[in-house]
Amino acid sequence: MTDLSDLAGRVAEACRVLGRLELTHAALGHVSARVPGENRLLIRARGPGETGVRYTSDEQIIETDFDGKLLKPGADGLAVPQEIFIHTEIYKARPEVFSVIHIHPPTPMMFTICCKPLLPLYGAFDPSSVRLALDGIPTYERSILINTPARGEELARTMGAKKVCLMRGHGITTAAPSVEQAALYAIHLNHLAEINYKARLICEPAPISREDQDEIRSYKGLDSTPANGERPGGAEAANWRYYRALTGA
Repeated sequence: MTDLSDLAGRVAEACRVLGRLELTHAALGHVSARVPGENRLLIRARGPGETGVRYTSDEQIIETDFDGKLLKPGADGLAVPQEIFIHTEIYKARPEVFSVIHIHPPTPMMFTICCKPLLPLYGAFDPSSVRLALDGIPTYERSILINTPARGEELARTMGAKKVCLMRGHGITTAAPSVEQAALYAIHLNHLAEINYKARLICEPAPISREDQDEIRSYKGLDSTPANGERPGGAEAANWRYYRALTGA
């Protein structure tokens, strides 16, 4: 049986890490986790009872079904996010996904409004982030709230089986086999965008060679695929420990 209090704590911790890294601001954004083996999820609540992503507490994590219906009343003033359907429709479409994150990091969002691709500009400098570019990053072209099941399904189709998806003039969505991995995908994507942005301030940058791209793709241990939403291992476990310590989350 899944320990829902532990899972809620992990969701809240991921919110605090992402908020303290300034990858989203104020109350905009939400982290969720699938309850293993069930059509339920835990997600950061919205409403007057919340304190924003950066200060999310365990008590601000609520439980819904895959239709976005609140299953257990939360604290006073806590409600289901409008964009719950980002989460529910990805979970329905992708049984391997145990966590979905939607946030609003400014730098990746700027690339969507400038119609500029995120290029694989480096290799061993940060293989985890450049792998996202090598794997391909789709863009959801509408700039609207994903506040209906139909829009959530459309986003899920655009994202396909990818780890991350840009959302034009809006933000990003990540999907992963654990809460921590989903947060790390968001961090890696932001790093990729920051390097692309800074490089373009100097020149028109060129991607690394095809040979080097192929070698980066072959690196083992860059991703963790734990069973049933468990915490990541290997290099990503070390990365998560670092970001927890860095942010004091």
